[in-house]
Parts: sequence; structure tokens; C-alpha cells
Amino acid sequence: MAINLTKGQKIDLRKDTGAKLTSFCVGVNWGAIETKGFLGLSTNKQSVDLDLSCILIDENNNLCDHIYSPLYNIDFLQQFGLPKGKLVSLDGALRHTGDDLQGDSGGDDGLDNEIITVDLSKIDPKISKIFFFLNNVGQEDFSQIPYSKIRMYEGTPTQVKEVFASYNVSAESSYSGKKALILGKLYKRNDEWKFDAIGDPTPDTFLGQTIHLIIKSYL
Repeated sequence: MAINLTKGQKIDLRKDTGAKLTSFCVGVNWGAIETKGFLGLSTNKQSVDLDLSCILIDENNNLCDHIYSPLYNIDFLQQFGLPKGKLVSLDGALRHTGDDLQGDSGGDDGLDNEIITVDLSKIDPKISKIFFFLNNVGQEDFSQIPYSKIRMYEGTPTQVKEVFASYNVSAESSYSGKKALILGKLYKRNDEWKFDAIGDPTPDTFLGQTIHLIIKSYL
């Protein structure tokens, strides 16, 4: 039975059998924005380009690795002291499936738009926290995007075998002006990995701002 997480909830990565969850996918899914046309006779669909990223933090709270889109402008990144984007962690334990530029335009299709595969058995031992977050490349904010979800599941990027946990963030007015979302973090305590559903929206207009905010306020 999948765990439906609430904001701020923390869970162990153990299955019903008691076995540890070590190899899984972290996927995010979001919907395109739908508006009614003239007299409500038609429906207009607006694509939404969100980027799933993560940063890896060591036991001394130092940023030591990252996964975010290689398409980000290197000049902007360097203003925040950040290197060029990449899709695989240095230890090979995390891999990003690539950029989705649209979101679900025909309703929730049951598959995730962007996915990072995780193998905790390959994680560099010095890593203690992994933060997952979304940034909107467009002009919309999270009060307009009908839904965004993060889930952990066993399987592959194209086939869901069993969902372990999910956390849903639906559009609400309090998200007006918020263009980034700190989804959650994997963190290690007493050599066991756990997950914390953070769910905090932020007004950041660029990924570098979100990373700086996490380092300043969430470690």
C-alpha cells in the first residue's frame, strides 16, 4: 500500500515486508494549464516547462554534487557559483531521464514527466542529504499549474512496478507568485535513509536562487 504523504511528514524507506528500499525512481508529474475559450466553447491548453533537479549535501553540509538540466545558461549559473548542469551524479547513483517541456496536456497519464533514478547502494558514503526541487522555466506560477506530484516507486522510468510513497501538491491561491517548489529530501540518519516531504513553494525565478535558499535555510 503506497504511503500518501502530507507536508512535513517523514518516513523510513522500508517496505511492508521490512526490507529496505534501495533502488527506486523519484518521479514528478504535472499538468498543463487549461483555460476556456470564447463563451466556454473550447479549451485552450498551455504547456508548462518545469525542471526537476537535485543537489547532494555531505555530512559537513557542503554542496558536493548536483543534477540539473545541461540547458541552463552557464553565465547565469556562474553568477551563483554553480557549474554546468549534468544528468548523472559523480558516483553514478542518480540519473536524470531528461527534460520534459510540456507537462500532461490530456490529463494525468499515470506516468511521470521527469524522473531521477536512485540506487542508494551506490551513493558516496559522505552524502547525507539529497534535496529534490522544481523550477518553472516559463512565466506561470504554482497557483496556475493544476497539479504537481512527486513519488517514489520501484520499476523503471517507463514502467511503474509498485509505488512506495507519493506527495501531491495541488494549485492553490497561496502559491501565487511562487515559481519554484522544494519538494522533499532524502536524508541519512544512523546509516539509514529516510524521506522528508517538504513541499515549500518559493518565488525563485532561477534554479541558482533555489539552491542558495536550500543551503541557507534547509540544512
